Amino acid sequence: DEHYLPLRSLTRYRYHLVKELVRVKSYCVSQIYLNATDYTQPHKQPFSKLFSATSQAVLLEFATMDEIVAMPFEDLVEWLDVKGKRRFAHPEENARKLQQVAEDSYRLPQDWAAVINDIIALNLRHISLLEDLIRRTDDAITAQMKDVPQTLETIPGIGPVFAAGIIAEIGDLARFDYNEAQVASYAGLKWTRSQSGDFESQDTPLTRKGNRFLRYYLCEAAQLVRLYAPEYKAYYQRKYNEVRKHQHKRAIVLTARKLTRLVVRLLTTNEPYRLRQVPGD
Repeated sequence: DEHYLPLRSLTRYRYHLVKELVRVKSYCVSQIYLNATDYTQPHKQPFSKLFSATSQAVLLEFATMDEIVAMPFEDLVEWLDVKGKRRFAHPEENARKLQQVAEDSYRLPQDWAAVINDIIALNLRHISLLEDLIRRTDDAITAQMKDVPQTLETIPGIGPVFAAGIIAEIGDLARFDYNEAQVASYAGLKWTRSQSGDFESQDTPLTRKGNRFLRYYLCEAAQLVRLYAPEYKAYYQRKYNEVRKHQHKRAIVLTARKLTRLVVRLLTTNEPYRLRQVPGD
């Protein structure tokens, strides 16, 4: 597998960065909650993304929620519109939600609030650094992939980064006898059964064994493929509707399992993906 080691080192480093980014964002959310209790509530958020550029500007430039409440509404609308580069469809609605969040949020003692603001600012710098490292790693992976003959990128939604992660972890398919079931098992895309008589539980967890890096890249690829390939979109929706618990997670893993079959075929034949039409489309 020496041929795949440089690419594997890059894709595994990217995996490490992404997991670290998720961890830092989760911690930052907890600090934002302390500073403004309603700011992180999904049904009350003034912005579609908590870590968007405009949202970060709000968190960095207003020392307290009282400053937002005290700001004249028209001035706040203009401030948000400028920070959002005039891209908000209805900046007045964003401003109204922001002021409501500021009014409803619990107030911290002044000394504590100042410390929390500093921690949030440092967290946001940490997030920005990690995002920059991920972009630079993606560029390095893309450069490496130019010399790798493969057709995975013909699958809608899969670019050089996810293709690299899958290829680097699978390596030489000969060691799996070109068998997609063996590749899926190696990735840990199989389940333990929970059954008693005629009853079969919906809680059938994935096996804890397997290559977590390959499983991650297959599942992340499946997330995008289901958005762009009608065949996989229909399959995901069918699996989503089959159960009432863990719907999205289960459907994504099953879609990743289905994607594994296609990946093995394309890596074996080196043929491009051919879009299939779903009956009724």
